[in-house]
Amino acid sequence: MNNKPIHETRLGRIKAAIWANEHDGKRTYSVSFSKLYKDDTGKWASTDSFGRDELLLLAKVADQAHTFIHQERAKMDEED
Repeated sequence: MNNKPIHETRLGRIKAAIWANEHDGKRTYSVSFSKLYKDDTGKWASTDSFGRDELLLLAKVADQAHTFIHQERAKMDEED
C-alpha cells in the first residue's frame, strides 16, 4: 500500500480510506474503515471495531467508497 490514501470519505466519526495499488501494470483498490473516538485522556484515536448502531453508517461510507472506485475506473477506461 502507498503511504497515503488516494481518497477518504467520512460520515460523522466513521471513515473510509481508499488506497490504490499497482499489480502487473493494473491498478487495484482497497479500502480500510475506521471509527474515530476520544480516548480516556481526551486524545483522538481510531479503531476498526464497530457497534451495532454504527453498522448502517458504515454501510453508507462503504457505498461512497464503492462509488468513488467505480468513478475512478470509468476515468481510466476513458483514458484508454
